[in-house]
Amino acid sequence: MAMIAQPAISLTLILRIEMPNEPGAFGVLANAIGDAGGTIGAVDMHSVAKGRVIRDVTIGVASESVAHDVRRAVEAIDGARVIFMNDSTFLAHVGGKIRVDPKVAIKNRQDLSTVYTPGVARVSMAIAADPSKAFQLTVKRNTVAVVTDGSAVLGLGDIGPLGALPVMEGKAMLFKQFADIDAFPICLDTKDVDEIVETVVRISPVFGGINLEDISAPRCFEVEDRLIETLDIPVMHDDQHGTAVVILAALINAARVVGKPLQDLQAVVSGSGAAGTATIKMLLGAGVRDVIPVDRAGALNRTDRYENPHWRWLAQNCNRENRRGLLSDVLEGVDVFIGVSAPGILKPEYIARMARDPIVFAMANPTPEIMPEMAAPYAAVIATGRSDFPNQVNNLLAFPGIFRGALDVRARRITEGMKLAAAYAIAEIVTENERSAEYVIPSVFDTRVVDAVAKAVAAKAVEEGVARRIPTKDQTEDYSATP
Repeated sequence: MAMIAQPAISLTLILRIEMPNEPGAFGVLANAIGDAGGTIGAVDMHSVAKGRVIRDVTIGVASESVAHDVRRAVEAIDGARVIFMNDSTFLAHVGGKIRVDPKVAIKNRQDLSTVYTPGVARVSMAIAADPSKAFQLTVKRNTVAVVTDGSAVLGLGDIGPLGALPVMEGKAMLFKQFADIDAFPICLDTKDVDEIVETVVRISPVFGGINLEDISAPRCFEVEDRLIETLDIPVMHDDQHGTAVVILAALINAARVVGKPLQDLQAVVSGSGAAGTATIKMLLGAGVRDVIPVDRAGALNRTDRYENPHWRWLAQNCNRENRRGLLSDVLEGVDVFIGVSAPGILKPEYIARMARDPIVFAMANPTPEIMPEMAAPYAAVIATGRSDFPNQVNNLLAFPGIFRGALDVRARRITEGMKLAAAYAIAEIVTENERSAEYVIPSVFDTRVVDAVAKAVAAKAVEEGVARRIPTKDQTEDYSATP
């Protein structure tokens, strides 16, 4: 049986080591570190005392387990003592990864009276008289709340609001780095749908948009639906729609590579949770001929009865041939496999029974439904959620541009049309001359992506009548503060 490869995550350690100050001692240390799998990158002297020396040693290791091996090897040296060990990942998180900086310096009394009392009173009264001015005169126009309850974090599961906080800080960094949007993590200490909705509604005056994140299904559906209905600012659960947008973008180009129109495709989607359900709806919205949802118990169909209302919707609107059975049964003759489910569930022999030039998107992270090298002899196009293989499907390609476009036109909501526009904008980044089986989706670091997505989303918002502002060509803003 083939081994399922785990992604390598390299770490940089800093060990502060006290040891004897005698000839040959450092050579013993270096050999021990090397034998344990570490590579010394730098050595800094911390202090020297009679007979003892303390050094800070920077060491590269391949994984967390190797890091522990290195520490044990150092501690096994006669007379050596590890004072502390840090790694680069933890050091990057010390004190948090984001902060708030003022845009206007306060250097004198005039500055103080302008940004605070008494000058701020005029601005406050102007907004009280015309609330729409909050978009011009406060952080609201460019600020997104990243909201979670910590119940479905990355591949970590239910780790609670504090455990989720570093992830939400990272999401806020991505908003700023890629789309110049000021985002702030809001980690709620409740899993009650009513309490989540009420809390977000009450804090919403500060924000121009709400990004829901890592909320488990099926509660995430109700939270998003109720917030969209209640608020007049964009709300999007990124785990659902960001993922779906990028999957559709990749599929648009994959279909072009194999010469099959979207309207002729039959797809199987493995996993009927948040991401799977949103992906299925987006594929159908884009005109894909048929989608067969598959979960642990098999294909959702119109014969069986389901308590889950979302599964009932899927059963009624998908699987036109009413196929039944497990994944291995329903893949026969289909064009596309999309997995947002579990590692190792797709076998090469299943792909061999698919239609001509099958497309395989194995999205489970960190270990996909099938490793690309196992699928390669049978699949025409392969994509994963990983960065160490071609065609990484990453929702970072979608959410910064979607919110950038929505904020630019002060959209009241993010519509299905806006999401479809985002998917096509991402797909079109890859030109006809560039498109190939190993390049159906642009890199997350392609600087063209956010701008293209933002413009497409903004244009669609204006077209669909959900925009409150028509941007000028250069995106200039009227800052008139006259009451």
